[in-house]
Amino acid sequence: MGEHAVVIVGAGFGGVGVAIELRRAGFDDITLLDAAPELGGTWYWNTYPGAACDVPSHLYSYSFATRRDWSRICSPQDEIITYLRDVARDHGIDELVEPNTEVVACAWDSDDACWTVTSRDGRTWSAAAIVLATGQLNQPAIPQFESTFAGHSFHSARWDHAYDLRGKHVAVVGTGASAVQFVPEVAEQAARLTVFQRTGNWFLPRENHLYPALVKAAIEHVPGLQAYRRRFIYNYGETLTAAIRHPDSPWGKFLAWRSAMFMRSQLTDPEIRRKAWPDYTFGCKRVLFSSAYLPALQRPNVELVTEPIERLSDAGVVTDDGRERAVDCVIWGTGFHTSRFMFPMEISGTGGASLRDAWAISGPRAHKGVVVPGFPSMFIVYGPNTNTSGGSIIFYEETQAGYIRQALDEVRRRGAAAIDVRPEVAAASDAALQARFAGTAWTRCDSWYRDESGRIITNWPGYMREYGAALRDLDPSDFTFVPQPSRTTVPA
Repeated sequence: MGEHAVVIVGAGFGGVGVAIELRRAGFDDITLLDAAPELGGTWYWNTYPGAACDVPSHLYSYSFATRRDWSRICSPQDEIITYLRDVARDHGIDELVEPNTEVVACAWDSDDACWTVTSRDGRTWSAAAIVLATGQLNQPAIPQFESTFAGHSFHSARWDHAYDLRGKHVAVVGTGASAVQFVPEVAEQAARLTVFQRTGNWFLPRENHLYPALVKAAIEHVPGLQAYRRRFIYNYGETLTAAIRHPDSPWGKFLAWRSAMFMRSQLTDPEIRRKAWPDYTFGCKRVLFSSAYLPALQRPNVELVTEPIERLSDAGVVTDDGRERAVDCVIWGTGFHTSRFMFPMEISGTGGASLRDAWAISGPRAHKGVVVPGFPSMFIVYGPNTNTSGGSIIFYEETQAGYIRQALDEVRRRGAAAIDVRPEVAAASDAALQARFAGTAWTRCDSWYRDESGRIITNWPGYMREYGAALRDLDPSDFTFVPQPSRTTVPA
């Protein structure tokens, strides 16, 4: 491979965005490895009924590849993955993807100053730098209940489209962001739907109708309109972050009140309202956008159950009160292993140090969410503390792509082999980051944002604009540079 060869693990929005950024800077020897049969990342796997982004498409898209022909404000899965593939094709990235390639190990060789990337089928790639773009929401999580269930089951991120839900008694376990999209769809098909909820959610409205012809024409033809809409949604997202960062402020209280009023207007059944109502501070967990989910819970063929699940019997789901609800199918809407990041992939850095072991002790952490001391020229996209609660993750991933490009530019300029963040720099930035969570809504309940110790490991504690500023200019003094290995010729 070339002197600046880069292997990117993951061909979703993050991996494709980094590849585009690097090719623009003249890094042409790039390979993207993805376990899926096709590029697309989370939008390849999540094809459940109703799958769509809950961030408006004019912000949930690359800044360099905006489009004006979305069918609605929050586009469905098929439009999103088509958009990503079109962008990848337009920039020649689709030709760099090795599909059906599950990476199991990445090992740094200090003698040769390079990485060896190994796939499950035994193939290897040598790289001067690696980018781990596997994301936070990519490994489906299914609770380990005792089970003798004889019926059908599947996770929402691996939807079984061959299974006909019509006329069936269906159980949905989980009420997170995916479930609130597919529950209304399932409720229309199933004869009976039982939704098992562990925790209620805070909601804000989202009507997602097709754009009228006049609106579509204006978006497509009025100069500057789409750019204005993008800026507006960007700033709206920042106001949601403000309410979460300052829950006791007038704005924080107002947005919580607005959510409560919206939910009250939708939950006309007092018993279902009591069950569905969240018992934690607004914004502590992910705020969900839907105008269809809460009404679906009040359909005559839907039951909302808040009693904890004890086990799965041969016939269905048994709750702690001993009641068994017979079902034909269980759909797991239980989300993802959010704290695993790239694991179970084995990552070993300088001296064979294991990233898994390091993070098991200290918790997942990375300087600016991108680089980890002792792992030279290893970069993470959508890594620790880079999730957003009020904006578009694609903004964060574009920002990270620019930071990675600067790092590799600096390696190339110095004629070095690799770049490694200083441990003291990473430790100081992590301490400052964690301190910013004090007083925010994120600290006021347990959520998937935290690890087992209670440390918040997924979310950025501030605004999109702050993250953009933090990564805008790479400071070379934050890093050490690994020299090129000396090559000594040994006489035959």
